[in-house]
Amino acid sequence: MKLLILNGPNLNLQGRRETGVYGSQTFDEFMAELREAFPAVEFGYCQSNIEGELIDALQRAEGRYDGVVFNAGGYTHTSVALRDAVAAVAVPVVEVHISSILAREEFRRVSLLAPVVRGSIMGFGLDSYRLAVAYFLKDRERSSFV
Repeated sequence: MKLLILNGPNLNLQGRRETGVYGSQTFDEFMAELREAFPAVEFGYCQSNIEGELIDALQRAEGRYDGVVFNAGGYTHTSVALRDAVAAVAVPVVEVHISSILAREEFRRVSLLAPVVRGSIMGFGLDSYRLAVAYFLKDRERSSFV
């Protein structure tokens, strides 16, 4: 199975930015743990602070990956263009957030992506990504029995 981990703006600062909210582990450290926990998964990784680059990565994922684990960061609440890109591709996308957007500031409580993704996982710290990967593996297992 091939999964793309796609991170939006400011996630390159994971481990240094607002550690009380997002934790102190860097994303590189976490990716090493994720690869170790799921040796049967081939992971791609892309992080960008630029909306258009995230759209390009989503479009390129189609036909190359079995799924996308997507943390759009602040674009979650503002980007109609990213919402449209997720809706336009056939590759399944699971939205993740490190914190619970429902427990944050009012402007963060709405996800424009939620209506067009397979599902949303939030509030479990970096384990939100791990739960999304587990979903994709379980979904593939279910599909093989059909």
